This record gives sequence, C-alpha cells and structure tokens, in this order.
Amino acid sequence: MSGKRISIKDVSALAGVSAATVSNVFSGTKPVNAALEARVRDAAAQLGYQPDRAASQLRSGRTRVIVVLVPDLRDTFFASLVTRIESLAQDEGYDVVVASSRDDRGVEASRLAALLAWRPAGILAVPCSNEVPAALARGPGRPPVVLVDRVSLPSPFDTVTLDNRDAGEIAARHLVDQGHRDILLVASRMDVAPVAARLEAAAEHIERETGHRATILELGSSVERGAALCARWLERHSVPDAVIAATNVTTLAVLTAFAQFRIAIPDRSSLVAFDDDAWMGARNTGLTAVRQPVDAMAEAAWARLLVRMRESGEAPPVSIVHEAELIVRASVAPRERPSMLVKPKAQAQAKAPPRTPRGTAPLPKVH
Repeated sequence: MSGKRISIKDVSALAGVSAATVSNVFSGTKPVNAALEARVRDAAAQLGYQPDRAASQLRSGRTRVIVVLVPDLRDTFFASLVTRIESLAQDEGYDVVVASSRDDRGVEASRLAALLAWRPAGILAVPCSNEVPAALARGPGRPPVVLVDRVSLPSPFDTVTLDNRDAGEIAARHLVDQGHRDILLVASRMDVAPVAARLEAAAEHIERETGHRATILELGSSVERGAALCARWLERHSVPDAVIAATNVTTLAVLTAFAQFRIAIPDRSSLVAFDDDAWMGARNTGLTAVRQPVDAMAEAAWARLLVRMRESGEAPPVSIVHEAELIVRASVAPRERPSMLVKPKAQAQAKAPPRTPRGTAPLPKVH
C-alpha cells in the first residue's frame, strides 16, 4: 500500500471488523471489547495507520489530548507522576501535553490559558498554591479536571492526595521513639497544603510526646537557595538531634548544608526524608524516608479523569487519599551524642545501611 494514505477502511478490512468499530477504538466514543480492540490496534500497527487527529477534532469539537500541569519538572516526584500518567494515557489512545508552572501562579495562569485554547479532553493538575487556578473554574466548554497532590479540601473537583498529616506523624513518631527531642522541621513553603499538613502534624506529635516545641525552617523550592538558608541557620544554632525534611528538594538542601559543616548522618544528627527517591537508598548511609505511592496516585488520578471524560452530568467530587509508608534505613540512630556545631577535621565514615524488608503500601481511602 505504499504511496497511498492508509484509511480506516483498510484497517477494518485487515482486522475483519466494521469501520465504525475502528473509529470507536481510536476515538473512545463508544466502548469496544478487549479482543476486538486488540485486533484493530494490531491491524493498525501492521499497516502503519495513524488517526487524523485534526479531522477528528473538527467533527467532535474536542481532542484526544490530555494536559498535565505540574509545578516543577525537575522535581522527581512530579516527573514520576507525569511518566506514569503518560503511559496510562497512551494505553487509552490519548496524547499528553506536559507543562510546568515553575511554581508561579502568574506562569500557571498563562500556561492554562494557552493550553485550554487547544480544547483538551481533560486536565490533570498539581496547583502551585492551595487555591484552585481561576482558569479551571467550571463553566460551559471547560474540560474535566482532576487535582493531584497539592489539594485543599473541600474541592470542586476530584482529588488524589496523600494523608499528609499521618505521613508527618509517622516521621515524628519514628524519631521520638529513638529518643530524639530537639527536632528541626524543614519545609519548602508552609503555604503549600501538603507540606504544612506534614510538619504541623509532626510538630504536634513531638510536643505531645516530649514537651519540646519543634522549630520549622522554610527553605523554598530551590536546592541551592535552600542549602544557603539552612547553612545560615546552622551558623546561629546548635545542631539538632534530628531533622524531618518535608520534600525531596528540602532533603537535598539539608544534605548540602550538612556537608558544608561536616555534620555526619546519623552520628551527629538523624534525618528522615520524604518521597524516597532512588538515590536515597543508593547512599552509603541510606536515608530513612516517608514514601508516597506515586504510581498508585497517578493511576487513581487517571482513572478519575477517564470517568469524568466518559460520563454525562455532574456527579459530586470524589476525594481519594493514599497512605504513606516509612522506609527505614541507616540515617536515624538512637540519640546518644552531643549536638554542638563543631567542624570536625575529617568527615565521619558513613555506616552501611542494614537490609530492611519493605512492606506493601496500604490501599487508599476514598471519600
């Protein structure tokens, strides 16, 4: 068939199905059973068929494009979220346009305005603040929306997030159980709902169990600036017994500042991180971390968006809350050391992390 544009009729003939069935597979307008869909996609692959998206949009008034908006693509949590959503969307025949708001509400508004002009089929968004972007307000012609991670409840949209208060308490409990009292809580920004919930719950647990009031230090969303702010704080205060870093970015900022002052972990200060990036377990002293089930969160968000894109009418918003999991490694030790800021001549040798079995993350709660 070289020199000829492959059409739906060619695919239907090879697959042994009607042209309408082929159209339904690629447009998603009507459900097709799995066996027929597999035959159609196999025939399309053999022929090299590509759907005409522009013509389809003109007929239906909508695209097969999903918009995914996140605050920062350099953040490994958001990058992992996007990667899983892209895979799920592709399996359903959708293309994905990914955009970053650079954690700026003005940039977020301009990105959304531009992307909405393309009439996407749906939007998955991680807002850069606790407020729902005005551009996403419900109205005629607005696509379905699902909000992920940075969620303030109640919300007008379906939401998928972590039980952040429980996650913060898990981190604090682990440190308190190891005898730590002087615990520094490190935030990116306390005006971001998940971060605030984690550290407020951690502070409450520490004060309730030890009588100590934890210090909360805000470092911002940049590793470089955060490290400088953390170093400045360390110059003026004694080394804390332990630190809870509420994001992967703040974890890197704390580690950078600790390296500057040669503060060995866990010999002089223990550390609990968040997000459990791969590098956290690859260190000589592996980091104890609170893991978010990022793939499960992406899958739940995509499932809710599919429901919203396929249904008619306005059903009440659904909130899906996932549970965190503590991954115990070698960065937390029982409190048996002084916490004065003294620069040693040589950095202490890191301890090898013990092998710790990992459990299975609990199922999410749906409200």
